[in-house]
Amino acid sequence: MKKYSILILLLSFLAFTACKNDEKVQITTIKIGGLYSLTGNWSSLGKTSQEAMKLGLIDVNEYLEQTGSNFRFETVVYDTQLDTTSAKSSIQFGFAQRGIRFFIGPQSSAEVGAIRQYANDNNLLVISQGSTASNLAIANDAVFRFCPGDAVEGAAISRTMYASGKRMVITLSRNDGGNIGLQTNVGTSFTSLGGQVDAISPYATTITDFTVIIQQLRTKIQQYTSTYGASQVGVYIASFDECVTLFRQAENDPILSSVNWYGGDGMVQSQQLLQDANARNFAVTTGFFAPNFGLPMQPHPNLNRISSSIQAATGIVPDAYALSVYDAMWVLARTISNYPGALSDYTQLKSDFTQEANQHFGITGPVLLNVNGDRNLGSFDYWGIVNQNGTYVWKVVGNSN
Repeated sequence: MKKYSILILLLSFLAFTACKNDEKVQITTIKIGGLYSLTGNWSSLGKTSQEAMKLGLIDVNEYLEQTGSNFRFETVVYDTQLDTTSAKSSIQFGFAQRGIRFFIGPQSSAEVGAIRQYANDNNLLVISQGSTASNLAIANDAVFRFCPGDAVEGAAISRTMYASGKRMVITLSRNDGGNIGLQTNVGTSFTSLGGQVDAISPYATTITDFTVIIQQLRTKIQQYTSTYGASQVGVYIASFDECVTLFRQAENDPILSSVNWYGGDGMVQSQQLLQDANARNFAVTTGFFAPNFGLPMQPHPNLNRISSSIQAATGIVPDAYALSVYDAMWVLARTISNYPGALSDYTQLKSDFTQEANQHFGITGPVLLNVNGDRNLGSFDYWGIVNQNGTYVWKVVGNSN
């Protein structure tokens, strides 16, 4: 009987100790929302961003467990289809119904512009991996952007076009903030170098027939090639996947095919462009390439593991925009883990997030945000479509360095 009583006491002690230990390691779960275009325009970035977020979640939670942190993260992804209404309804639902205060994405400037005020009003923190529009470079707001802005990209591609001998560039863009910003900055930068620019008015986001624009382009190309020669004339387009329709309609036009074409970052890695034989042929014929935020010359030790995993899951080689989602996961995790008090102080949260970002060297290199919360520096890789052993693929064909 005595032994039985001692056993009861021992079990009670162990149970009490277990409860105390459970209290010490009580886990607080933080939700992070992903706002990506998975089935709409620019879905190549949306799909690779989603996979980058998955890998970031695994690595971040493993790190937090190893360091004894009582924080863990979980993610919820919403398909915005690159639509502003969908982006806004997704962030509203995520916050109001699921209590999500942290969001990575959306990827386009139009979507960021649509959700920005809601995020400000509700003390949310938004990290976009792809928005570049200059009009969204606003200090102390809810939005941080982990990619260089359109002024940096526009200057880079302009220097490249000018250095290749172009002296007249015809520009056009989709009618949204990000692409108009690229068209505008290319015009400003190319002109400052001594070149000439003829800007066509932005086309509607709902366009399905480029016949009128093609006629404008034919007239302008004929005019300028007679003055400068075809080698000194180029066409720059800031677009998303609708470029496939334009290129398909332009393929058999010898005038449109007589000059080089260049594009904005929203066209890079477009699977629709790669898979449409007619549109792809036009891109190849015109030597088309477009800039994408580039990775550091010295690769991060984890780059191959992360990049290979994303490619295996999606069939798409991830670019720096997608990989910056992985970096964003780490900066968020370290901010919340290192400064838990910031969760109850929105101003302090943004300050601590900036501090963590500025000292983070990730897969995409040093983040280094400027006063507007946007990535301050960046070089660009130029992506084109090439025939590789009988198969057409997107490949880096140059860079802005």
